[in-house]
Amino acid sequence: MENNFNHKAVNIQLDGVILKGDLVIPKNAIGLVIFSHGSGSSRLSPRNNFVAEVLQKNDLATLLFDLLTEDEDSIYKNRFDIDLLTLRLIDVTQWVQQLKETKKLSIGYFGASTGAASALRAAAFYEELIKAVVSRGGRPDLAINDISKVTAATLLIVGGNDDVVIELNEKAYQKLHCQRKLEIIPKASHLFEEPGKLNEVAQISANWFATYLKS
Repeated sequence: MENNFNHKAVNIQLDGVILKGDLVIPKNAIGLVIFSHGSGSSRLSPRNNFVAEVLQKNDLATLLFDLLTEDEDSIYKNRFDIDLLTLRLIDVTQWVQQLKETKKLSIGYFGASTGAASALRAAAFYEELIKAVVSRGGRPDLAINDISKVTAATLLIVGGNDDVVIELNEKAYQKLHCQRKLEIIPKASHLFEEPGKLNEVAQISANWFATYLKS
């Protein structure tokens, strides 16, 4: 199975910064999913890596990267600077379009927690270029002014016990004008820590991306 994946650590050189990333490309990849992690997290997020492995097994390439450098992350307010985090995702999206291995792949975003806001805002910026977005326990309310411009097929996944975030996602769902779905996972908390719940998120996400990223 390992031989069917091209796994490489990458240094993403942007204007003035270098961001660390992990890029995995299955042999017959049908698309690329770029992960936008939540505040205080990183490319090493165990939950995002779990989801990424499931996506890879479904012929989806994945890129997990640090939205901030170590120095930037040490400044607490940067972790919640949605403008900065969105710009980073926009720039990294441009970077993958220039990379030989990924430039022909259709692109989707997977955003977790506050990272979902960056994903939705970047999707609104790129319009038709981004084919699909999945939000896991996301805060789409932080992108509420841009959400109506999103054209990518958007899946909002929320835990059934996460009452506050359910309400935020329901309001955001009403403002989406694209192909959309709100998926509430019964008996799951915000982090989907209950047995089998994160796997459920991963499988639903894989199906969504497989549907909308096929070239």
